[in-house]
Amino acid sequence: MAQVTAALVKELREKTGAGMMDCKKALTETGGELEAAVDWLRKKGLAAAAKKAGRVASEGLVGVAAAGTRAALVEVNTETDFVARNETFQAFVAAAAKVALSGDGDVEALRAMPFGDGAHTLETKLTELVGTIGEHMHLRRAAVLSVKKGLVATYMHAQTVPGLGRIGVLVGLESEADPKALETVGKQLAMHVAAASPQALDIASVDPKDLARERDVLADQARASGKPEAIIEKMVQGRLRKFYEETVLLEQIFVVDGESRVSQVVAAAAKEAGKPIAITGFVRMALGEGVEKEDKDFAAEVAAAVKGA
Repeated sequence: MAQVTAALVKELREKTGAGMMDCKKALTETGGELEAAVDWLRKKGLAAAAKKAGRVASEGLVGVAAAGTRAALVEVNTETDFVARNETFQAFVAAAAKVALSGDGDVEALRAMPFGDGAHTLETKLTELVGTIGEHMHLRRAAVLSVKKGLVATYMHAQTVPGLGRIGVLVGLESEADPKALETVGKQLAMHVAAASPQALDIASVDPKDLARERDVLADQARASGKPEAIIEKMVQGRLRKFYEETVLLEQIFVVDGESRVSQVVAAAAKEAGKPIAITGFVRMALGEGVEKEDKDFAAEVAAAVKGA
């Protein structure tokens, strides 16, 4: 059994939005298992679904680079936003994204790749930059997306300078349609991904464990209504449709028009272009997601709650 610490209560609260004491009770009831505690809170109606996007709690920049059928994202973290506005740092992130284009998204391999004139690897160049600027920096992750024919559309939200910002998106469009037509719909789809944060491309690609977990939570919620099992199953199916609409890209309502499903938008674009268009994948990279920023006042508040009551 894991110890119910202040840090664990804090993490659960930030994942679910539930009250501190409810979080403490959930962790106590589930032996300190975080994900089980999330489900416990949801079954009690005390929390929404876990926020898979994580918490934006780190500074730095996300960089994007594209070359037709291939595009890459990188995230480089810094201690302060001040450094993220440094032109030398910005140039490094932009260059790192271009280097990432020739890789496969493996961040360890990327760190070892030649940088600039070849006298440095990307990692040694970053180390040199740390010494020059005087603040810790970290190449945290990278992602690469490619298609055989078509293009990989890109979008950078909260852009600091072209190609650098806080949320980067790649959307792969497989098609023989005119690149300009693909670029238009691709940009809109990438903007949608930035705003809606889907977790899967289509229903078939939803993680079976996530689906089973969601079904279990929904079934327990339905049973609380006292309905017969046959009715409960229908209730679960109805609520699963809502789950898909919230988490699956092709099932989501397109944020640009607020009424069409993304699948319908792609079909309409294909009809207009006169060629089939298929979304083959997407990547959404938000600066600092999943990295916890120190919050001394809030931590003290949680610690007091854990010790008391």
